Amino acid sequence: MLPFTDRTEAGRLLAARLGHLSDRRPLIMALPRGGVPVGFEVAQALGAPLDVVFVRKIGAPGHPELAVAAVVDGDTPELVVNREIAQATGADDAYIARVEAAELRTIAERHRLYRTGRRGGSLAGRTVIVVDDGIATGSTMRAALKALRQKQPARLVVAVPVAPPDTLATLREEVDEVVCLASPESFIAIGAFYQDFRQTTDEDVIALLKQAAATGSNHSA
Repeated sequence: MLPFTDRTEAGRLLAARLGHLSDRRPLIMALPRGGVPVGFEVAQALGAPLDVVFVRKIGAPGHPELAVAAVVDGDTPELVVNREIAQATGADDAYIARVEAAELRTIAERHRLYRTGRRGGSLAGRTVIVVDDGIATGSTMRAALKALRQKQPARLVVAVPVAPPDTLATLREEVDEVVCLASPESFIAIGAFYQDFRQTTDEDVIALLKQAAATGSNHSA
């Protein structure tokens, strides 16, 4: 199975593992930008609505791909910090606050680009499948889950193509179900498990959301 050809293939393979949820009328919430192509394939396969969770990773000083924290949009922005990694990389509270402010500005811009006037709908009482292209430290996913949980879904499911075993063990304690295609012990970076891991652009996200809307599988949440 590894490496995946690209996010599209990973999404189709992931969708095949989620068929048992199709009769629950799930909502697919993808983490932009890389999680959207994966989430799109899941949404298409399940005939489910697709939307995005506005969450941003806060990278370590000098190592932006290593998440020390993550911030997610909401009535009150939610911040989740991995204190162990933050301490090990020298990311103090002042650094985190400074980067958080910048990432919230990016989130505001993406709201403008992706939502184009659409308003979020209710997740209360629904089965919500949260999708990304992979998980490393789990900070970004945990921030997204923290915000989504406040919207009172009936069931929260995390679905990703690849993640390390220790991160999955932690997430299983926080959600109703975790679906992961591969969990290698030796885990360096998500991109190492894809042949094509080119950056997903804002234009890609907008196009996929429009396509989902055109096929009746789009929902603002």
